[in-house]
Amino acid sequence: MSMLNGGSRGMVGARKCLFLVAAVTLLGAGVASVGAAPRTNVIVILADDLGNGDLGCYGHTAFKTPRLDQMAAAGARFTQFYSACPYCAPSRAALQTGRYPFRLGFTNNPLPIADPAGREELDKLGLPLTEKTLGEIFRGSGYRTACIGKWHLGHQPEFRPTRRGYDEYLGILYSNDMHRVELLDGERVVEYPVVQSELTRRYTDRAIRFIEKNRSRPFFLYLPHATPHKPLAASEAFYKKSGAGLYGDAIQELDASTGRILDRLKELGLDSRTLVVFTSDNGPWYGGSTGGLRGMKSQTWEGGVRVPCIAYWPGRIPSGQTVQAPSIMMDVFSTALDAAGISPPSDRPIDGQSLLRRLRASSGPVSEHQALFSVTTRGLTAVRSGPWKLLLEPASGPALDRVWKEGEPYADPRAPDGVRLLAPFEQMHPSRFPGTRDGDPGVAGSLFNLENDPSEKRDLSATHPEVVARLRGLVRKVREQPL
Repeated sequence: MSMLNGGSRGMVGARKCLFLVAAVTLLGAGVASVGAAPRTNVIVILADDLGNGDLGCYGHTAFKTPRLDQMAAAGARFTQFYSACPYCAPSRAALQTGRYPFRLGFTNNPLPIADPAGREELDKLGLPLTEKTLGEIFRGSGYRTACIGKWHLGHQPEFRPTRRGYDEYLGILYSNDMHRVELLDGERVVEYPVVQSELTRRYTDRAIRFIEKNRSRPFFLYLPHATPHKPLAASEAFYKKSGAGLYGDAIQELDASTGRILDRLKELGLDSRTLVVFTSDNGPWYGGSTGGLRGMKSQTWEGGVRVPCIAYWPGRIPSGQTVQAPSIMMDVFSTALDAAGISPPSDRPIDGQSLLRRLRASSGPVSEHQALFSVTTRGLTAVRSGPWKLLLEPASGPALDRVWKEGEPYADPRAPDGVRLLAPFEQMHPSRFPGTRDGDPGVAGSLFNLENDPSEKRDLSATHPEVVARLRGLVRKVREQPL
């Protein structure tokens, strides 16, 4: 009897061990224990060169964006959201790290040496390995992670997404007009030349597969599209369908892509526990719209740095919000981590602020940025505080200041060759300037009141020297901070 009883106790103990192992396995896979709330998923969708006025919900009357308009109506739409830089890579670095690009020493665009404009220092440029990306932080907290689309934080092996916290990667490591345009899956080249008209569809398909595969565990998805960066392209299902040219076709497909993702989240029952943020890395190129703001991409006028931003989280973010408080790209970093209950790194300055308290319409105090800064290769180039904006450097340069006449002969400096630039006769001519041009010269020291003059036409520095002095003081303060 004692032997039998001992054997029974052994079997019971073994069953308990097996049960505990199974429970730990399930929890490790992201299945919540009884009574525990499932962890929040986060999706960040980043358009490339999408202007502040390129969406219907931001006032465009020709581009068709019904799904993004619905997303904004069901969530929150930001009207004064800023990129940290008016061009690609530093803006993406700000999103990934929550830090201003000048802190990172990363204020230029990596460019492969194989490109005719490539230089050795740009070929080797990458986000410093000492920086922590969203991918690394989320993965370190038990999330599955994927980056699908344009990376542009360094194309040398040590800088690639799969070595910076992302379990999966599909995309082009830099801009889609840089030579050579190669599509990578992980670290393996799977297509060259790239069929660029299929990129939006392929990226969306892969994103949906990632969501489906990880429906039972927490995930972070970073989806940086190529659209509408030149060369513009659209798949057969959208080509010449918008009635607004190739630019409109590309925007319409980007809109439909976002709708497909939102639909799949709802079908899987994941929408109520998934924060989705949609924004753009900087202002528009020729053919886009700033929504009446001055300037364009690569300029520190508002048109170069103010971009659309929509936040969507059914049941957690009240619908129909319009957020007018100035916010910036690094806030996406802090908001994503806050939604997931993850603390940001504590060993370095984090410039982003979580937007969740404001988005949830909390009655508690809401933190506001004392100042927002624009950064280029020249360092800090503009500062905004309240309604005031001070240019620290000229807002633009001669290349983009030139006024082109419609039909005037124009050769893109990255000449169409059937590999990098496609459909040369359908790309946007520089006469299609996306923003306004009128107003006082944007010289260093110019001061504008954005509340009364959002198009930055009138320089008020001579009549408000006290404001200029205060803003310069804010610049000195941030420059004196440790990196």
